[in-house]
Amino acid sequence: MKQIRPIAFIAALFLSLLCQAQEMIRISTSDHEMVMAAYNAGPVHFVYWGEKVQGDAFPFQPGKNQPDTQDDITPRIYPSYGGRHYLTPALRLTHSDGVLTTDLVYAGHTVSVLDENRKETVISLKDRIYPVTVSVRFLAYQKENVIAQSVTLSHSEPSQVVVESIASSFIPFHADSYWLTHFNGTWAHEMQLEEERLTHGQKVIESKKGVRATQSENPSFILSLDGPLAEDSGEVYAGALAWSGNYRLVFELDETGRLGVTSGINPFASELILEPGKYLETPQMILSYSPAGAGQLSRNMHDWARRYGMTHGDVLHPVLLNSWEGAYFTFDEKTIIDMIDKAASAGVEMFVLDDGWFGNRHPRNGDNAGLGDWQVNRKKLPRGIDHLADHAVSKGMRFGIWIEPEMVNPDSDLAHKHPEWIVRSGEREVLTMRNQWLLDLTNPEVQDFIVKTFDEVLGQSDNISYVKWDANRHVDNVGSTYLPADRQSHFWYEYVRRLYDVYERIRAKHPDIMIQLCSSGGGRLDYGALKYHDEFWASDNTNALDRIYIQHSTNLLFPAIATGSHVSTSPNHQTDMLIPLKFRFDVAMGGRLGMELQPSSLVGEEYEFSCKAIAVYKDFVRPLVQLGDLYRLESPYSGTGWSSHMHVAKDKSEAVMFAYCMKYNGRTTFFSTRLKGLDPESVYKVEEINEGNVPSFPAGTLTSTGDYLMKVGLQLRIDKPFSSCVLKISKIPCSDSQ
Repeated sequence: MKQIRPIAFIAALFLSLLCQAQEMIRISTSDHEMVMAAYNAGPVHFVYWGEKVQGDAFPFQPGKNQPDTQDDITPRIYPSYGGRHYLTPALRLTHSDGVLTTDLVYAGHTVSVLDENRKETVISLKDRIYPVTVSVRFLAYQKENVIAQSVTLSHSEPSQVVVESIASSFIPFHADSYWLTHFNGTWAHEMQLEEERLTHGQKVIESKKGVRATQSENPSFILSLDGPLAEDSGEVYAGALAWSGNYRLVFELDETGRLGVTSGINPFASELILEPGKYLETPQMILSYSPAGAGQLSRNMHDWARRYGMTHGDVLHPVLLNSWEGAYFTFDEKTIIDMIDKAASAGVEMFVLDDGWFGNRHPRNGDNAGLGDWQVNRKKLPRGIDHLADHAVSKGMRFGIWIEPEMVNPDSDLAHKHPEWIVRSGEREVLTMRNQWLLDLTNPEVQDFIVKTFDEVLGQSDNISYVKWDANRHVDNVGSTYLPADRQSHFWYEYVRRLYDVYERIRAKHPDIMIQLCSSGGGRLDYGALKYHDEFWASDNTNALDRIYIQHSTNLLFPAIATGSHVSTSPNHQTDMLIPLKFRFDVAMGGRLGMELQPSSLVGEEYEFSCKAIAVYKDFVRPLVQLGDLYRLESPYSGTGWSSHMHVAKDKSEAVMFAYCMKYNGRTTFFSTRLKGLDPESVYKVEEINEGNVPSFPAGTLTSTGDYLMKVGLQLRIDKPFSSCVLKISKIPCSDSQ
């Protein structure tokens, strides 16, 4: 019989006591939870994320030991560089004595109930040797099934610590296969959906643009385990980084079969010097889980966004006309007055005056001058903005205006007066993009100037109730005349933090103003910036066919109420594509409906149809699209040539369904679909609204149970390119259905 040596017995006893000393930390929402295992003065392991486990007990099962070292390979909740951890670290420091490694262990945790819906758990980690503290925060939103994770770093070392990289979250997964859905694109082609199976090694999604950081990729993803993403089945996880600057998402599949997802600020050229007693806070990573596919995941994110991720998310948004594609830079007072009059008669609720209204010594007659000189152009608008805003209000409308306060044209009074405010890299040439430079928001004087600009623009009229905030370039040749020489790498972080400070100051002074988030279209689409805005401009591409794809992908994680979606002219200004007016309206109704054209171009039947469509949207469609639950029926990316989705009232009393045909499908094919989200026991009436000359719903009017509609479904006559259908689905009271 093999004898146990005393030292082995003591080690076994110690490990047994250590296991007994562990504490299971459960971070729960209504339906799912994360579970961590913490040891006193030892590691904190990430044990589980998935459906909520019933009962109080959650025993920890140690993982397989690492060969050669015998270390438990169960992932830590926030791996730092140091020890035997070889995935991309969430934290990498250079300590004040030059040491490059950090070893974080459990130092306690707290749980705070913030209100009836939010619970915060903070897990404190400390280095075994150095006086470094990392607080990992988990904010659990119960009803929405969302968890927001962030990190705060502080230290009391003798001198400064260099933060080489710091992530907002690290999430480990273990499955047979991993399927990543992410988004890419550029101007007029944003948020194009891609799905791929992850293989061993790293998949990195990142931006180094600083501003317009989401124009090419987006700091969000959906991860599907053990199979491609499905709408109504399968375990799926979502993440969206609430940050408007450089970011990096790393998906790393190692030799153990585990996938580690590290998300946060991009460490590119961004070393941060942290002084003793100071702290550094990361942006939040917004996380959600669904055991039943992408549909429920989207509804989780939308519910959270309307309540916490945007401004005024519980208020219906107006139908608006934006002047840009109808007038561009070439307009005068009469042009705008005529546009307001025609829009008002069609039922539009707000007029927004876009670029071109400002600059006198450097008039804004194109994109090459005037940016930064925020005084009204008296040659174009001799009676000022107040006259236009008052006229809009007299017509029963509201009035909005465009600004781009972070940028400046070289040909402007501002650039001549304050060259030190321009982002520049030493003595190198200051490069232009769209004929403009970037103001240095790390400078408090620039921050004050932007707040003052916002105040003064609104001060032109008491009747300005909407601002379109644009940002049409990103950062290149980075550098600041304000930051010290040894803090130049702080620019990327400080620019975004100070932008948020500016937003905070503006929102404190102007809480009721609607603000649109725009950056050459979708170049700043993230939950860091959206928090301060009422909506976003998903793309400058207003072509209805392209918008089906853009809006489908966007609304996977961002809500329809915030998605500005406009009817523009035909042929389209970006694509030259000819598309019927009904199709353009039917697509635009899937978001916050607006118009982007010269309304005088709508005459005869087109004008009458526009009036009717706007009325239908306001009367029935708007509350469902903006405040209801989204159910996707057919993806435009499926290759069938059809796309369909529906929005259902929270009480399931009403729904609206949209269906679009994007290519010729042949004489023998037809579109049919099963509905979703209805009450199976209730009886509904289905009828077409926003009809064209030829009905798309052959049944005319159909009355049936929700169960029938969700199991048998409907057939539509949309088989030719740009044919579409909008259906009104209304619950019939029990007495009427008998």
